[in-house]
Amino acid sequence: MQTLRKSRPGFGLGLEPVSTLPAPAAGEVLVRVENVGICGSDVHAYEWTDGYGFMEPHLPVTMGHEFAGHVAAVGPGVEIQSGQRVAVMPGIPCGTCPACRRNDPRGCTNRRTVGLTVDGGFASHVRVPAVNCITLPDNVDTEVGALAEPLAVGCEGVLTAGVGLGDTVLVMGPGTIGQALALMARFAGAARVIVSGRADAPRFEVLRALGFTHLVDVAEAPLRDQVLALNGGQPVDVVLEATGIPSTVNEGLSVLRKDGVLVAVGIHASSLTLPLTDFVRMRHQLRASHGAARRTWDRVLALLSRDPEAFRPMITHRLPLERGVEGFELARQRAASKVMLQP
Repeated sequence: MQTLRKSRPGFGLGLEPVSTLPAPAAGEVLVRVENVGICGSDVHAYEWTDGYGFMEPHLPVTMGHEFAGHVAAVGPGVEIQSGQRVAVMPGIPCGTCPACRRNDPRGCTNRRTVGLTVDGGFASHVRVPAVNCITLPDNVDTEVGALAEPLAVGCEGVLTAGVGLGDTVLVMGPGTIGQALALMARFAGAARVIVSGRADAPRFEVLRALGFTHLVDVAEAPLRDQVLALNGGQPVDVVLEATGIPSTVNEGLSVLRKDGVLVAVGIHASSLTLPLTDFVRMRHQLRASHGAARRTWDRVLALLSRDPEAFRPMITHRLPLERGVEGFELARQRAASKVMLQP
């Protein structure tokens, strides 16, 4: 089978054949991948930006961690049935570290990640632990199902922030994670969701298709001026950061009310300098969110089942796996929002 693999440190990845299909071992399933999205973290690994050196000991690795398909084969001791349509959670806890023993798999200190440290979904088939598979609702196809992973990341960020009924929320970054944060903030009861970006017309267009109208292009005027104008001169209650640019955290804090919460969800390649005196006097709360708990995935699948078509506008491009590098370049150059590859 053909796979998109990261074979060595440095820029790029390539289409490479793998001669045999992986047979599922005990507790595992073989998933026939039908749709797999290109994530922002995939693009960072493709570019080999700072923060992705952790992958080096695991290379070569087939990338791809936002995917859905159907179970093609099952290993011994697996309850899930062959033929079931599933989305796959990418985090694989070790099961033996102190965090795992206290039933905290997200705190696992030996965690592996499908598509980053073990082979992932940029292939026709991938072998994963059965416990990482979540059955898709009957009315959710695998294209929308492949959005479950970024939507779960967005949902976890909103839960971390404690977004509540009537809040005004600023989402910084109009990409897929920013879109997921905006959607989940709206589902949480936010009265107003403002999304900021810089000269990112394709992604702003997606946000409009998703029903968001308070869009701020910081290439046109300073963030603070535009946000305050949209919010009647008042600061916002919550800021959700998904830019991956450290300086935007301070910009977000500048429009956050006293005692407000900022949650960093983006992955950053450099450090942040924080004006601590202002931070302390404003009693701002700076939190972080990464990945998503199983219960959050369950919430997202329940939301998807209500109206799957409401989420489909997030997908702007569909390409066969053989054109995967083209898809990466579309995402890298921000000419696309979500690129879905179909092996």
